[in-house]
Amino acid sequence: MDGIDVVMDGQDFALPSAEAPPTEVPSTSNGFGESGGSGTPKSESPGADDEGANDEEDFSAAGYPLALKRQGILPTGCCYDDRMKLHANADFGPSPHHPEDPARIEYIMRMLKRAGLVFSGSDADLIPILQKTPNKYMWRIPARRATREEITSVHHPHHFRWVEELSRKTTEELRILSKKLDQGRDSLYVGSLSYEAALISAGGAIETCKNVVSGRVKNAFAVIRPPGHHAEFDRAMGFCFFNNVPIAARVCQADYPDLCRKILILDWDVHHGNGIQNMFYDDPNVLYISIHVYEDGNFYPGKPENSMTPDGGMERCGSGKGLGRNVNIGWHSQGMGDGEYMAAFQKIVMPIAQEFSPDLVIISAGFDAAAGDSLGGCFVTPSCYAHMTHMLMSLAGGKVAVCLEGGYNLEAISKSALAVAQTLMGEPPPKIEIPPLSREAARVLAKAQSYQAPYWECMRPGVVDVLDMHAQKSKRLHDVVRESQRLVLSEKHGMIPIYVQRDGLFNSYENQVLVTRGIHKAKKLLLIIHDPPELHGQPDPLNNSLDAHNTWVIDGVSQYIDWAIENKFGVMDVNIRHYITRPDDIDSHIERVDERTLQAQVQELMCYIWDNYLQIYDGVDEIFLMGVGNAYLGVKVLLINRNVKARIAGVINFVDSNPLRPVKSDTDEHLSSWYKDNSRVYVAGNHACWADPDLTRKVMKRRFGTVIRSQVNGLTRMMNDHAKDAQQWILERCEGTDGEEEDQSMS
Repeated sequence: MDGIDVVMDGQDFALPSAEAPPTEVPSTSNGFGESGGSGTPKSESPGADDEGANDEEDFSAAGYPLALKRQGILPTGCCYDDRMKLHANADFGPSPHHPEDPARIEYIMRMLKRAGLVFSGSDADLIPILQKTPNKYMWRIPARRATREEITSVHHPHHFRWVEELSRKTTEELRILSKKLDQGRDSLYVGSLSYEAALISAGGAIETCKNVVSGRVKNAFAVIRPPGHHAEFDRAMGFCFFNNVPIAARVCQADYPDLCRKILILDWDVHHGNGIQNMFYDDPNVLYISIHVYEDGNFYPGKPENSMTPDGGMERCGSGKGLGRNVNIGWHSQGMGDGEYMAAFQKIVMPIAQEFSPDLVIISAGFDAAAGDSLGGCFVTPSCYAHMTHMLMSLAGGKVAVCLEGGYNLEAISKSALAVAQTLMGEPPPKIEIPPLSREAARVLAKAQSYQAPYWECMRPGVVDVLDMHAQKSKRLHDVVRESQRLVLSEKHGMIPIYVQRDGLFNSYENQVLVTRGIHKAKKLLLIIHDPPELHGQPDPLNNSLDAHNTWVIDGVSQYIDWAIENKFGVMDVNIRHYITRPDDIDSHIERVDERTLQAQVQELMCYIWDNYLQIYDGVDEIFLMGVGNAYLGVKVLLINRNVKARIAGVINFVDSNPLRPVKSDTDEHLSSWYKDNSRVYVAGNHACWADPDLTRKVMKRRFGTVIRSQVNGLTRMMNDHAKDAQQWILERCEGTDGEEEDQSMS
């Protein structure tokens, strides 16, 4: 880059060519120091601002008013420097072309100015204003270059030299390197001034954190780029060169050992901060908590080369003395919003953080989980960011330093950063309507809690020691409940289990398929495919024990079995388990079986039942199918995989929060129409399909059956509320209801 002219606060500066090492860029003062502040701060040189430095000299050199310090008036600080915008791709210059665009920090500062948080005059004019209203404006924290010693406190010297060498490469060399790196896990572009910008970004993070720790400001926001949390000990990646937050944390621990021993780093960037995690993985004095999209390790940064384990997995809890100091909350998918993030804070982040009791909180504040950021694909609002910031301000005596990481929608990042800054300055977070937590997200939080339970007292309530349970020859309640059902149905109706002779099924489905005696002689048959009964209990808050008298089993299926037998139906009751039995069943929290595995399992089971039992019951004239909960997948797979229409007289389904399932066949073009004419699908009143008119129109199409919106929610309530309607519909479809059928209660 030969002779690029850059305008900074009204002055023109000719930047050095790519072949020459960068020289000091002059700075000016306009009241906020957009080009680096008024003069070079004392801490620009190595060794400055040491713990033993004279307090008055230290604060005077930094331009901080001693009058405010002595009065205990601490404003919020803000660090920004225009020179960080000089990092740009060698192919395109500073014009927009890449998600990590120079405009990111410019838009944030513009938003802070428009909101009146930034003073436009000089520091001398600002002091008397802050003496009267310390929260009116943010106090400027000058940025500066991080030193080699500071950066190599967390990075390998070879890595520092690699980044430094970028400033000496030709434009053509930089173009070739950018094309090579801007893909895959590297995901990086480089320019001749990337080194300069990375030094200032790291230096800005250091000065921001040091100002907070030393008490010059009550808290602070570093509006910096390039970001840092993906940069590894020996490698740049993910738009990051130097890992700003770990560098700042190490410097603060070294310079202020009495004030800053334990540090919490909270990373709410939508991507996992692999670099921060790995730099502190065995450090007992740094607690790293990351809330990110994980997608079973497929979301960036994914798996490291030559590793089978992604960095962001919840099982990654630290090592050695740092065991338990790494907390990953990895969402199962994109699409998370305020409900999920607030729940994560309330259930996991804040309890663990309070138990850790840090001396300093650093937020790796990526805003790519914000609503509107297409790269993150989540829906966190500015109000939610404000609430999360407010909760973190209750820690460490309020010493919170916010350091910008990702976030690529300029409007979203600006609004989110403004909400955080206003909260730091003392404005109460705005009122927020928190959406209900999804079941899948709740399971993620429960799983994260179970992984952290061995290391944190606050995580133990609600988590079971399964190894101890096995040692005591205990059973899962699922099996106990089914055994009880089998005994009751055997005594009441003479029902017996049938054996499922399939290698992959017989362990999981022992006692799960029950039939009435003489079912092969019945003229009418009701096949019920259902989820396990609902369980509700109130555990003891101290020891996590669950008393039997405080636990309820809610079974909505039994009334349909009683009714069917009373009306001379043969009954086959199929209980679809939410998990697959394994010999090494030692997990305290087992996820429900995933959709693909469930479909394969249920398809094999239903086809086995049809081929080996129902198909050969020649005397059965009319078969009715009933699907309950997620198990009604069994109805779908049976209709699609076997030609059963001639034998099926009707279908009843009850759908709560699980997906509505279309019935469509590639080989039978009339199947969807038949399903529409011969089914009643009761759907909970709060199901997601009713929230969107387009979805509602979609589910009313023939392939979803005859869909009926229920006035109640919950499977058991729906089955009770619609019992008479569903039962009458079945009877009306029977060819003979005169009671002449042979009694099937006995063989």
